Amino acid sequence: MLKEIIVINGPAESGKDTFIELVNKYAKVINFSTIDKIKEIAKQIGWDGKKTEKDRKFLSDLKKLTTEYNDMAFKNTELAIKDFYQSDNEILFIHIREPEEINRVVKQFKALTLFLKRDSIEIIKSNSSDANVGNYQYDYVINNSTLEKLDEQALHFVLKLKDGIGV
Repeated sequence: MLKEIIVINGPAESGKDTFIELVNKYAKVINFSTIDKIKEIAKQIGWDGKKTEKDRKFLSDLKKLTTEYNDMAFKNTELAIKDFYQSDNEILFIHIREPEEINRVVKQFKALTLFLKRDSIEIIKSNSSDANVGNYQYDYVINNSTLEKLDEQALHFVLKLKDGIGV
């Protein structure tokens, strides 16, 4: 049975969640983000759920604070991975922005990395989490041009993972 951990990253609006939805047509997946718990905390202290430049910086800074305080995002990632291995799901996608956190997950859990890009999207520079999405040597890079091509790439990605061949 296929059991792969994939750290997925890319600029805002590059199609990460869409790609995961398409992969889910061909394999059983879990979509986990290290920022979800941060968003829950942010809502409790007044964040309205928007993603303006100011909001994105706030979420990035809050994640840094919780990482420094108690390594919350990594601990939640460890729990998600444990749950994944106990499930019948085949691929766990983990959204991580920060290169140093990507590296921790890669080293500790032998995760693969995937960068999704879209030529029409510019990388947000107002916070370090978004600004550094391209500052990692990813195992795989997928260019999102059309939904049809993205679907083809999702199928190709799953078939190669199942065959144990590089994507």
